[in-house]
Amino acid sequence: MAAKADIFARLQKEILLLEGFKPASNDFTNWAGLEQLRSAFPNSTFPTGAMHEFICEGVETVAAATGFITGILSTVLKQQGVTIWIGSSKLIFPPALKQFGIAPEKIIFIHLKKQKDKLFVMEEALKCDSITSVIGHIDELSFTESRRFQLAVEQSKVTGFLIRQHPRNLTTSSVTRWKITPQPSFTTGLPGVGFPQWAVELLKVRNGKPGTWDMVWRAGKFLLLPKESVAIPLPQRKIV
Repeated sequence: MAAKADIFARLQKEILLLEGFKPASNDFTNWAGLEQLRSAFPNSTFPTGAMHEFICEGVETVAAATGFITGILSTVLKQQGVTIWIGSSKLIFPPALKQFGIAPEKIIFIHLKKQKDKLFVMEEALKCDSITSVIGHIDELSFTESRRFQLAVEQSKVTGFLIRQHPRNLTTSSVTRWKITPQPSFTTGLPGVGFPQWAVELLKVRNGKPGTWDMVWRAGKFLLLPKESVAIPLPQRKIV
């Protein structure tokens, strides 16, 4: 029985490696605030070289998912290499990426109107092992198409992110599935926009533990907020 247990444990570790889950490490400096999410992932390691999908219900949640993904790029991927960002239109204001510690010149934006073109470019980009990550605004995705993406990143070790608005099909081979909802920002009473704040839901994680967290991006990293936190509304300005 002990021999069978050892074989099973070894096979499980090999499968996790193939799925992008690296062995646990005592060095978590690259998490930069995502430490609170470590327990959700196998080996307490965020899966790079894997596909992550973000389910969005409207333009507000698309914006929230975009900000959260940018934070992940800044903290986990550490600006190594180049990111390809695929979408239908110019939704990103490149200089704003600096708020998340991302140099705009590290992002290659590709704008395509047709779904089949976005799928083709996404798969080809995921195969390119000279880049770090690929982000694609692709609403509809079949299981076969998602499987092709996952097989590509398992070979190239590129990390892929899918932003999907009102998707009809949720049967995909992505390693994780997220829902990011924007929350009112905290302020100090001064006029202006507060720090980005989200309700983070990890709906699915292969071989892990889904969960929910309230998080904010501040001082260049993610911070966990207590559940009882109440956002302070921005002061209203009088128009004369």
